[in-house]
Amino acid sequence: MSLIERDRGLVWHPYASLAGPAPYAVRGASGVTLSLESIEGDRFEVVDAMSSWWSTIHGYRHPHLDQAINAQVSDFSHVMFGGLTHEPAVRLAEELVRLTPEPLRHVFFADSGSVSVEVALKLAVQFQNAVGHPGRHRFLALRGGYHGDTIAAMSVCDPVDGMHAAFPALIPSQVFLPRPPAAVLVEETLVCDEAAVDVWIATMERTVERHLDELAAIIVEPVLQGAGGMYVYSPRCLRELRRIADHTGILLIFDEIATGFGRTGKFFAAEWAGVVPDVMCVGKALTGGYVSLAAVLCTAEIGSAITGHLSGALLHGPTFMANPLACAVALASLDLLGDRWRAQVTVIEHALATSLTPATELESVCEVRVLGGVGVVELDRPVDVAAVTRAALEHGVWVRPFRNLVYTMPPYISTAHDLEVIGAGIVAALAQVHG
Repeated sequence: MSLIERDRGLVWHPYASLAGPAPYAVRGASGVTLSLESIEGDRFEVVDAMSSWWSTIHGYRHPHLDQAINAQVSDFSHVMFGGLTHEPAVRLAEELVRLTPEPLRHVFFADSGSVSVEVALKLAVQFQNAVGHPGRHRFLALRGGYHGDTIAAMSVCDPVDGMHAAFPALIPSQVFLPRPPAAVLVEETLVCDEAAVDVWIATMERTVERHLDELAAIIVEPVLQGAGGMYVYSPRCLRELRRIADHTGILLIFDEIATGFGRTGKFFAAEWAGVVPDVMCVGKALTGGYVSLAAVLCTAEIGSAITGHLSGALLHGPTFMANPLACAVALASLDLLGDRWRAQVTVIEHALATSLTPATELESVCEVRVLGGVGVVELDRPVDVAAVTRAALEHGVWVRPFRNLVYTMPPYISTAHDLEVIGAGIVAALAQVHG
């Protein structure tokens, strides 16, 4: 019995039925290339256009990352973080504080992006309690947003297109703003309909005023909403959210899990707006895709308030918090980013803008958009995921479409040829399946 046959009906895959289409077996991975096999026995050598869900920015089996994690294994692989500390965790915290804007001074390590959002929400509620606002326990979020699949994280995801409906008794009720007006990249500037932004701001102000006594924080994905639709919006909205947060004492949380470490063309997407949040979540590319790790950063003001209140502790503590292997490989990944990430992402942006443009001539395509290392082809209909995936494989590309989108977030090490293959493969697959 093949690996895929053993998998089917035994292992659940993300957002997939046990009786769904057969997955592809990974037979190897190196650089930007995946070696895959289908249930029929077909073999494919393909460019990974997804960076394994946006995390493997340096590619697979990178010698620098391999060395870092192997060196840590020879020292120790894991120790509890309760009452103990270790060099990789402290060094990584120091580096994250150095890389993030000045007000962010304290670091909490979490197991995953979703867990980091849970921690950020708990942090906001604890802060509001500490400063005398115990009634502030709800959150203001955006339609179209996505922040993870755990309970509190789901509650601040889109209430209609997310997973709220499947778990009505579990998910807390939050407050939502309309999706901000869309923006497009024009000569390194995100531009939009300013009149539409004015209307959105007025709605935001009314909503905050109506719910002020119960709002602990605002949480958004800055500039680019990822799994909610790969949607780019006006940076001006972030500046206005910063203004209202300053005026009201509501905290501002930026979920940079997908957008951080250069993906949008800025090291952190918040830089598009020139604002700094009170709390920032990072993950995904943090370890270069090697090990699950995320972090929550907050200001000294928040840290001081919580430290001086009741137990003085941030009430969360994962078993694998600050795992040494994860911290060690994260440091190596940040070292690889160095100053080269900007040139790498610029190459990706220009190449995708060129290679995906022919998709605009397809009848099924309503828009192509590119921002930094993100390329998106939006259809006027739901994507036939299985058919487009297979067609893309036949053209040398691994993609994982969803809803009405076929998108790519290539590894930063992708060459001009790799990027040409990605763009051409996506266009060809769509032409073949949807026309």
